[in-house]
Amino acid sequence: MPCKVVPREFTGDASSLRSRSERMVSALVGLGCTHVVGIPDNATRILFELLNAHQQVQVVPVCREGEAWAIASGLWVGGKQPVVIIQNTGFLESGDGYRGTAYEMEVPLLVVMDYRGYHTLAHSDPNHCDSAARFFEPTMKAWNLAYHLLNEGEEEAALKAALAKAQKLGRPVAAIMT
Repeated sequence: MPCKVVPREFTGDASSLRSRSERMVSALVGLGCTHVVGIPDNATRILFELLNAHQQVQVVPVCREGEAWAIASGLWVGGKQPVVIIQNTGFLESGDGYRGTAYEMEVPLLVVMDYRGYHTLAHSDPNHCDSAARFFEPTMKAWNLAYHLLNEGEEEAALKAALAKAQKLGRPVAAIMT
């Protein structure tokens, strides 16, 4: 059953987001991705729509982000190449799922995360900074999740590098969409 994507108001450049999503789908397929496990948000909704339509990738929607870690870990144990796609707020919500399965089981998952609030970090008034953004990188560091920022136009190389690092470390590694 296809993942249901509910469009919400998006204030970014939709054309740029579509191009980026197309590049990411191409890169994920090229890396041998068999399954995508996660929940779409504003920045990943087009990515999920494109993946739903792709013949080589099965999208596995979850209700909560904590489920994504366990399902993706199980798929990996079964010989598949899953990718987790969630938002940073979902990562914050799913800490024990990450720790208790993917991290402890030493599953080399590629994780794609949208960095909600990234652009608010530059605001001079901390009251105008999204707290999800303020907590995100310190939490990834505390939970020992290696990550790379996924720069526009460099998706293929960044996703390939993140997967290679995950395989080398035997742990999840994140590619963060800013």
